[in-house]
Amino acid sequence: MKKIWLQSYPEGVPETIDADAIPSLKTLLEEACAEYRDLPAFTNMGHTLSFGEIDQCSRYLASCLQRHGCVKGDRVAVMMPNVLQYPVAVHAILRAGLTVVNVNPLYTPRELEYQLRDSGARAIIILENFCHVLAQVVEKTNVDKVITTRIGDLFPWPKRVITSLVVRYVRKMVPAWRIDGHVPWRRAITEGKWQPLEEVEVGPQDLAFLQYTGGTTGMAKGAMLTHRNMVANVLQSSGWMRGSITPGRDIVITALPLYHIFSLTVNMLLFMRIGGHNVLITNPRDMPGFVRELTRYRFSMITGVNTLFNGLMNTPGFERIDFSHLRVTVGGGMAVQRTVAQRWQEKTGCVLLQGYGLTETSPSASMVELSATAFDGSIGLPLPSTEFSIRDDDGNELPIGEAGEICIRGPQVMRGYWNRPEETAAVMLEGGWFRSGDIGRMDASGRTTIEDRKKDMILVSGFNVFPNE
Repeated sequence: MKKIWLQSYPEGVPETIDADAIPSLKTLLEEACAEYRDLPAFTNMGHTLSFGEIDQCSRYLASCLQRHGCVKGDRVAVMMPNVLQYPVAVHAILRAGLTVVNVNPLYTPRELEYQLRDSGARAIIILENFCHVLAQVVEKTNVDKVITTRIGDLFPWPKRVITSLVVRYVRKMVPAWRIDGHVPWRRAITEGKWQPLEEVEVGPQDLAFLQYTGGTTGMAKGAMLTHRNMVANVLQSSGWMRGSITPGRDIVITALPLYHIFSLTVNMLLFMRIGGHNVLITNPRDMPGFVRELTRYRFSMITGVNTLFNGLMNTPGFERIDFSHLRVTVGGGMAVQRTVAQRWQEKTGCVLLQGYGLTETSPSASMVELSATAFDGSIGLPLPSTEFSIRDDDGNELPIGEAGEICIRGPQVMRGYWNRPEETAAVMLEGGWFRSGDIGRMDASGRTTIEDRKKDMILVSGFNVFPNE
């Protein structure tokens, strides 16, 4: 198929990106922390860490991981919601040459055991609220190092102590647990502070993330996302948003969990790359609390899923939020409903833009132009250096306007599924094309609209849920 979408590209958006311009996420994050050292990087519950503080704390944690025997290529699981420790942990793992295995904190013991065993994770960094789940299965896995953290561990004294006491004894959010040999976060940071960080050479083809996703059988698989995959998607997204985001100036509201690939790449990695300020929402299901938090910031971007935007607009106090600086609203993870998009635009003056991607594409593959004046229901145009092909069940390309499976090619497409060559072969076609499992049609302008899902899964708030679950 000819790249007909290029005729519709907005002015200033590059047709291609150089996926090899930055050798790794390690380099990308270290350069960002050096360039924006004194700027705010992440805020959570009223406390802010600068890029310099993220850099320093992640160096200490990376050194601690090395001291406890983690070597290049080892997998380290991270199990926590949106708290300040999350970006520190991910940065530490990557700069130590290790691979991040994101774990949903809401996993049952069975789900957690499966993912830890399948990934072969050597260590886990976990919020103590979920340690009771880990305690039930850790001895059945390869995990031999557990670093535990409390919500307030990166807050200053006395807020640190007060927060932890309230969470544990007032709200009773920490069920009883016991894990022999665990290392508390603050001890880990202290240990690493006095140990030199051994520099590890990390290259484009090294694994950055084992990001677990579902399949038609309901068995989660680890998508192998390399440093090149992730760097490419950050560069593709920043190229698409050129002119709408300003390095060192923008504030983004991050309510979707960072362990979800959409929020991980678009919010954390992209905004660290441009020196943006992430406001982390730990519990977006607390809509009144979420609205109160939004009233404190003049934010320029917010990402979410359809249910999140709908819930916000139906929460008392929404009308008091200052949207005068909001320039970009992105909906992903699930289809955006037209009525929700129209209401959002009426109430905020900002178009709700729909993006599309999958875990296997790191995740962004297409997006509506930021210059759009209204919601049109499409998933927009393929991002720079990304190709779409609409194909039938036999892999043959279909004419413009006909519905078929969306196949994707680009530098953000995963290497394959971890230890699953047969399932990898089932989704990877000749020439580097990835079969998405989604049915769509492309019009003459190059815009694609999702028609149906080929897979058996159901999407609930952006997460894959299977009928047998």
